[in-house]
Amino acid sequence: MPDNRSIILHTALNLFAAHGYDAVGVQQIVAEAGVTKPTLYYYFQSKLGLFESIVEEKAVGLILGLREACDYQHDVTLSITRVTQFYFDFQQENSAFYRLMLVTSFVPPSSEIFQSVSALHAKQYGLLEKMFLEAVPDHGNMRGRHKQYAASLRGMIDTYVGLALQGYIELDDDHTVYRIVHQFMHGIFS
Repeated sequence: MPDNRSIILHTALNLFAAHGYDAVGVQQIVAEAGVTKPTLYYYFQSKLGLFESIVEEKAVGLILGLREACDYQHDVTLSITRVTQFYFDFQQENSAFYRLMLVTSFVPPSSEIFQSVSALHAKQYGLLEKMFLEAVPDHGNMRGRHKQYAASLRGMIDTYVGLALQGYIELDDDHTVYRIVHQFMHGIFS
């Protein structure tokens, strides 16, 4: 049986993903979780602390998996395929969290959640940039473009994931990954 902390985390994640961080209040979280405000404050001190806990806990698997997927093995197509497949699989297993990350991708710097989400996004871009930098010796035409490639690949993946989360497309076949990678690779080498 889940404990109160886990129930609060799960409830808040689903509410934040469905409505956005700013639209969800502590009262709504505790009411849906079936706990009291003092219980939430005991575990997380504040709504922001709760949000930060969600990001910290979910980010561990995201970053570890992405680091593994970005391990460049002198085959840029394979690396991009692995990254794309990783994000699609992560979305399948963590759809509420992925949705939350998408809706918080461009929060203004004045937002109280900016530090939490910008740090997570920066880690992801850093891993993608490193992968593209490591490919430069094998593909000299990529030199100096690692930031653009990281942003373009992540943007393409997030667009497809967003469409899947909205029910417009399915991401569960190898053909979708192949088409995305092919499209991206065409852009790199054209």
